Amino acid sequence: MPEQNIKKVYEVSDIQKILGLGRSKTYEFLDEVYRNRKPFNVIKIGKLYKVPKDSFDKWIDGGMTMPGQVWFLI
Repeated sequence: MPEQNIKKVYEVSDIQKILGLGRSKTYEFLDEVYRNRKPFNVIKIGKLYKVPKDSFDKWIDGGMTMPGQVWFLI
């Protein structure tokens, strides 16, 4: 069976649920990540944000941090 139905990107609502954030905080965070181009990739199309699963999953699993780098949400 083809893998056409497997999502390769997270929607804002997915990130919101994974991180346990409110909608506004999630958008603020994704905008910051998009502007800084780290700690994971964010694709912005107009006002829509899409987050490649591979990039986000590596970050959330601790695989994309630099030594001494700490990320926190305010």
